[in-house]
Amino acid sequence: MREQFVLPAKLKNVSLVLLGVGVLALLIGIFALNGEEGARRFWGVLLFDSVFFLVVTAAMGLLLSAATLAAGSWHIAYRRVMESMVMALPVLGILAFIVLMIIVWGDKHFIYEWVDKHVVAEDPVLQKKSVFLNPGFFTLMTVLTIGLWSFLGYRLRRLSLQEDLAQPGTRKIYWKTLRVAAAFVAVFAVTNSSSSWQWIMSTTPHWYSTLFAWYIFASSLVCSIAVLALFVVLMRNLGFMEWITDEHLHDLGKLMFAFSIFWTYLWFAQYMLIWYGNIPEETTYFSPRLWGSYRPIFLLNIIINFVTPFLLLMTRDAKRNYTSVAVLAFIIVIGHMLDFYMMFMPQIVKDNWHLGWFELGITLGYAGLMILLVTRSLAKAPLYPKNHPFLKETLIHHS
Repeated sequence: MREQFVLPAKLKNVSLVLLGVGVLALLIGIFALNGEEGARRFWGVLLFDSVFFLVVTAAMGLLLSAATLAAGSWHIAYRRVMESMVMALPVLGILAFIVLMIIVWGDKHFIYEWVDKHVVAEDPVLQKKSVFLNPGFFTLMTVLTIGLWSFLGYRLRRLSLQEDLAQPGTRKIYWKTLRVAAAFVAVFAVTNSSSSWQWIMSTTPHWYSTLFAWYIFASSLVCSIAVLALFVVLMRNLGFMEWITDEHLHDLGKLMFAFSIFWTYLWFAQYMLIWYGNIPEETTYFSPRLWGSYRPIFLLNIIINFVTPFLLLMTRDAKRNYTSVAVLAFIIVIGHMLDFYMMFMPQIVKDNWHLGWFELGITLGYAGLMILLVTRSLAKAPLYPKNHPFLKETLIHHS
């Protein structure tokens, strides 16, 4: 049994090439995307990618914490993959923080309208929201959010590694892990809402939705599960984690299936309530998406994120097949990238949207960085949590 992961040179080179593509796209974009339209595209794409990869990683921290609190054994087989995804939080958080701070303090009012004091002074709605939407409070909440996510994720990882070195049968570290997991869930419950409102919804400061934070949670969580599935399949294909069986894969398939339906429920609930109310302040959000130039992406979003996983992951065999799970996981990741893309771009670039070289390059760069961070973290610790109290249960787990 191979307990120590060794990063293959080929996989490392692939991640570095993807990262290099991202850096190259960024450098070209600095010089090529000029004028207001170019600036909107440049900063809009950076904001979209940095927030997307950060919240997807944070959602994995929530899933790990929730599974820990529930005393679940199903996830122990690939717990180290979950921990390694969470360990990417500090780097992704720093990148997102830099982008957010440049936008807010660099007077990028075409991203966040509320950073322009002159606009706020003439807008009663923005004045009422100025206590929450102002650069100072935005910065404070961003620091607290990214800092707490990173710190608590790091603590979960450290306690897990300490458990490997503890005396077999001891439960002291396990109880500490429960407390940290509880803290992560409590912190995430608050910061997921505040970050969703500040980072994403405030690009349209006159619009509001009481379901928006739940919607972001559902989208980021199902995407994080899909990314986890991709890494698990990758590890098995590389010859590691041979203790992972069809039973464990079945669980991941069920989670992707279930949370795709949960996302669809929230998507429909938010749309239906706004359509039914027919209030101008609310319908302005869906107007460019459903009836404007974003209509093709809007409709494709439903097909990719609901119809496809619902039909192709419905059977038991599909959830237990490594190829089908990997393909569906990849499709779900792409689908929710489009979902996040539509959260930002209609407000930022209006009808001048692109899915071109810059969007693809920056996204590939972030993907390469995430692959590199997760695989390097996997190589730093044993893949087998030998002293976890539920290890026996996960080895004989039946889905």
